[in-house]
Amino acid sequence: MRVVLGEDLTLLRDGLIRLLTAYGMDVVAAVDNAPELVRALVTHRPDVAVVDVRLPPSFTDEGLKAAIEARAQVPGLPVLVLSQHVEPLYAKELLSAAGGGVGYLLKDRVSDVRRFIEAVRTVANGGTAMDPEVVSQLLARHARNEPLSCLTPREREVLALMAEGRTNAAIAARLVVTDKAVSKHISNIFTKLELYPAEDGNRRVLAVLAYLNA
Repeated sequence: MRVVLGEDLTLLRDGLIRLLTAYGMDVVAAVDNAPELVRALVTHRPDVAVVDVRLPPSFTDEGLKAAIEARAQVPGLPVLVLSQHVEPLYAKELLSAAGGGVGYLLKDRVSDVRRFIEAVRTVANGGTAMDPEVVSQLLARHARNEPLSCLTPREREVLALMAEGRTNAAIAARLVVTDKAVSKHISNIFTKLELYPAEDGNRRVLAVLAYLNA
């Protein structure tokens, strides 16, 4: 798996390179600013980009903007964003650029090596990997808006776990219900959000996008 890394903190950047390499990934470029990040992403077209939201020169949302700009030039480019704090607007902006895997994790989660590596692989494979705290805040912000208002509390709970990138089996284990019950909830979610079967659509990703863009 080929990775492009965008992180301005030297210690964290070097640590991430070592970590990703230890798990069999090839870090083809590691940059510390937004302009270089765009060039690296467009040139290397990696399997996944791991990007800090705040990069030089402005240290605001340069990393995110660079990732979105690169996705415009490389449609479907998988991007996993790392952020120091929960910033729902950034998550929504990234996910609104549909197509390809997307993820948003707090930097604190990097210390959970298993979860971080799982998130990188999930995004590289076209899935979503949202930090539980980000999901919680997004749900709180959008709970009264369409199309979420048509979902039951349990369906919103299942959707939140889907956004974290969990499989049906993992959701069932978390909620202490059967796989069949989870499948039924997900089917109801797809129906209520008007996400019908299509050969070219990943309905799990589209469901997450639907509530983030409510």
